[in-house]
Amino acid sequence: MKSYLEFERDIKVLEEELEKLKDPFAKGGLSEVETKKIADIQREIDSKLKISYANLDEWQITQVARHEERPKTKFFIENLFKNFINLSGDRNFSEDEAIIAGFAQFEERSILVLGQEKGDNLDSRLKRNFGMMRPEGYRKCIRLMKLANKFNIPVVSFIDTPGAYPGIGAEQRGQAEAIASSIECCMSLKVPIISIIIGEGGSGGAIALASANKIIMLENAIYSVISPEGCASILWRDPSKSLEAARAMKLTAKELFKMKIIDEIIKEPVGGAHRNKEQIQLSIREKLIKYLEEFEQYSGEEIFEQRKEKFLNIGKQKTFKVFSDQISWSKKESFISNIKKNFFSLNFFLIILSIVSFTLFLLLK
Repeated sequence: MKSYLEFERDIKVLEEELEKLKDPFAKGGLSEVETKKIADIQREIDSKLKISYANLDEWQITQVARHEERPKTKFFIENLFKNFINLSGDRNFSEDEAIIAGFAQFEERSILVLGQEKGDNLDSRLKRNFGMMRPEGYRKCIRLMKLANKFNIPVVSFIDTPGAYPGIGAEQRGQAEAIASSIECCMSLKVPIISIIIGEGGSGGAIALASANKIIMLENAIYSVISPEGCASILWRDPSKSLEAARAMKLTAKELFKMKIIDEIIKEPVGGAHRNKEQIQLSIREKLIKYLEEFEQYSGEEIFEQRKEKFLNIGKQKTFKVFSDQISWSKKESFISNIKKNFFSLNFFLIILSIVSFTLFLLLK
């Protein structure tokens, strides 16, 4: 059964009508009139999808990024890579099912694949903890990234998480330290890291695996330090202000690309990635081939320097221009002019004091 978002109500009605017309058990066959009607309804659906998805606000994009039918990490691993070997455990505490990690082949290259997995149904979502990683998950990734670095194997990470798991057990086992260590490990590698934000990139849970040479986002994905609901709860004490929060946070791919936080946007099919998973898979394949070939020309030291410079340049501006260029807002004065200024100020103060004293003398006389 298809799942529809709130702004897709008209599309839901049309698609239900279309399914009834296409029902093979309704009649002996389709008449010419019904065939024409099916074509007309399909054109109307395509038109409505195109208009709706071309004018999504920030909160609607957030809903699309969280769509339960959106392609997940497991789908991409199964369709993009060959001979995937799943590796488990952090060699310290346990296995974390929220992260799928292992070595695979991509276009005859060895690749380390790391991917946060939310799950497809209730059972798998509970098993995967809704994509929220625990410390052992990050430590597993660190272990495997160091192994990939040792054997000069590129890293590809798929980001799709509301954030790191905030439970008491995770905090007791060093959640913050595990995230920080994962970021440090990503930044220190001398092999290329390519991160693809396929759905929800939330908080430190996302950046722990997205401190990469190239960060790519799907058109309707989001990437932010906190969820819109969380931001609205903190700022306004009102989760219903999620739209205002989402707009202020600039969490969409277009806004992040303008700020040069991400490197490229992958355009989604009309109606979102969940309506044409094969097309989005092919688009991701093209981008991976492009960037892996690009980094083949770099040495390990150059890869490290490129990643370092990329993050150092985020938020940096050549000049800070708030006011007009025609006005000098920082007036430079010489030492002599400062003395003159202070001298005249002191004289003026003494004159005023003398006048006041003389006036009081006359009044009291």
